[in-house]
Amino acid sequence: MSVYQFQAKLINGVDISLEAFKGKVLLIVNTASKCGFTPQYEDLQKLYERYKDKGLEILGFPCNQFDEQEPGGNSDVQTFCQKNYGVTFPLFEKVNVRDEEIHPLFQYLTENTHFKGFDTSNIQAKLIKTYLEENHPEFLIDDSIKWNFTKFLIDRNGNIVERFEPPVEPMDIEKDIEKLL
Repeated sequence: MSVYQFQAKLINGVDISLEAFKGKVLLIVNTASKCGFTPQYEDLQKLYERYKDKGLEILGFPCNQFDEQEPGGNSDVQTFCQKNYGVTFPLFEKVNVRDEEIHPLFQYLTENTHFKGFDTSNIQAKLIKTYLEENHPEFLIDDSIKWNFTKFLIDRNGNIVERFEPPVEPMDIEKDIEKLL
């Protein structure tokens, strides 16, 4: 089993099989436009520009499940990402990344990786952990996605290599990406 068995709709509504990305290193990210982690779009775009010719694809999946931080429609999301961060990597239609209506891709990703906790030596990690404990303790009881900008690194064969929680900055993943390229 690999990520290639899944399909999703690009932000323009076109269905695409993830098999279209076969042979590429993928960074799959659930995103949101009104989140404290939204500035990560800038570094995601930098990574994409730096490594796309070497085989990196970043796949952004907007999600509105975390305090409604992605309230707009798909065209609003696309415009926001292009205007504010110059995003050129593929964006997909909004999806659910947890709970009953979870997109099958994210069900696969979370069933095959474990939440290892937050590195509370990182101030952002400490803040999100405290916020979740106080406002969404149910998010912390399993391996589900905890918040926006959870990142999954996938090798050229479609296998999950690593899961990075939202406070992990995209540039901190660069060495992991380089190893796979």
